Amino acid sequence: MINGKKVVVVMPAYNAEKTLEITYKEIYRDFVDKIILVDDNSSDNTKEISKKLDIITVVHKKNLGYGGNQKSCYLAALKENADIVIMVHPDYQYTPKLVPAMASMIAFGEYDAVIGSRMLTNSALKGGMPLYKYISNRCLTFFQNIFMGQKLSEYHTGFRAFSKEILLNLPLKECDNDFIFDNEMLALTFYYGYSIGEISCPTKYFPDASSINLKRSIKYGFGVLGVSILYFLARMSIYKSKIFNKNAARLNLNDEIEYYHHT
Repeated sequence: MINGKKVVVVMPAYNAEKTLEITYKEIYRDFVDKIILVDDNSSDNTKEISKKLDIITVVHKKNLGYGGNQKSCYLAALKENADIVIMVHPDYQYTPKLVPAMASMIAFGEYDAVIGSRMLTNSALKGGMPLYKYISNRCLTFFQNIFMGQKLSEYHTGFRAFSKEILLNLPLKECDNDFIFDNEMLALTFYYGYSIGEISCPTKYFPDASSINLKRSIKYGFGVLGVSILYFLARMSIYKSKIFNKNAARLNLNDEIEYYHHT
């Protein structure tokens, strides 16, 4: 807990058995009230390791995709009465040591959301990010900042923290179940008038760290362009797609999660 705010870490997992424990051990429990892992129907021992570590473990009966996994993560955290929710990938690509700093930026009212940026320093390339991903990240971010009128250093990090208010008020149920969910969520955060802070975050690329392949990266890139254009059209009141519609569905604490729940 920080400044009276309950902090919950969520971990969207898929085949993370090799890196889960080392990631978990870097989470400072003095600041984090609960840790929840959502296993998206992995084919390895992710859920067994999670339960051994005494993590609250949610197991999907079928694979729902990265975005679908996050929806379960956030809903499960809200059901645990979280005030601040921080997403930490269990593949150890981002260090959980920054969780207290990110949570504090929200707990003391400075920002509504915080992202761990790999682009504020030279850590991305030093950490092994492939050059084509680095260039794509920079180009897409430049495009998005123009169309969305913002100044983020990147939109594509998976290390994020959100206030409870954001998770309840954004229409996350309407967002995509694949990787573009991340981008839609940041676009919606700005669209609904919330602030996003950034903190410099080192990154590590290695064989056991999860990463999408070139084909899916290209699909993601086109999806990012689409989200940016739809955001611009919605802000200009020209056209409002389903995620930018005021009647779009929000997460509901009465909703059930498609899972088996282990503690």
